[in-house]
Amino acid sequence: MPSFVIAEKCDGCKGQDKTACMYACPNDLMMLDKERMKATNLDPSACWECLCCVKACPQQAMDLRGYADFVPLGASVTPLRGSDSIMWTVKFRNGMTKRFKFPIRTTEEGSAVPGGDYPVTTDINSIELYTEPASMKMPIWTYKK
Repeated sequence: MPSFVIAEKCDGCKGQDKTACMYACPNDLMMLDKERMKATNLDPSACWECLCCVKACPQQAMDLRGYADFVPLGASVTPLRGSDSIMWTVKFRNGMTKRFKFPIRTTEEGSAVPGGDYPVTTDINSIELYTEPASMKMPIWTYKK
C-alpha cells in the first residue's frame, strides 16, 4: 500500500526547499505544498511502496497501510530511525504493540560496490542474470544463438 502524509505531524521539514521525503523518494512522487507547508504524495497509484519516505521523515509524519502478510488488518506501522538502527512499531487493532529493531546501513555513502565481488558481465545476449552463474554456484556456460 502506498505511504501517505499525516498532515497534523508534517512541518514541511521546517520550510526548506526540499523535504526529507522528497530527497528519499526514488520515483519523485513527494512534493512540498508551499501554500500549506506540508508534504504530499503526487500520485499514490505510482508509489513503489519502497517506504524510503516513511523511513526518512524526521517528524514521523508518514504512515503506511501494510499488506496482511506484514501487518494484520487494522494495524498501524510507525518507523523510528536512529543513528544505527530503525525501529518499527506495530499497533494492532486490539491495542497490543510490538516493536522490531533492525540495524541500518553502516557503509559510507558512495562507497558501496554495486556488483559486489561478482565479475562484471558485458555480454548483453547472455540469458544469465548479472551475478550468475557465480551467485547460483552454477557451472559457467555461454549462451549461443
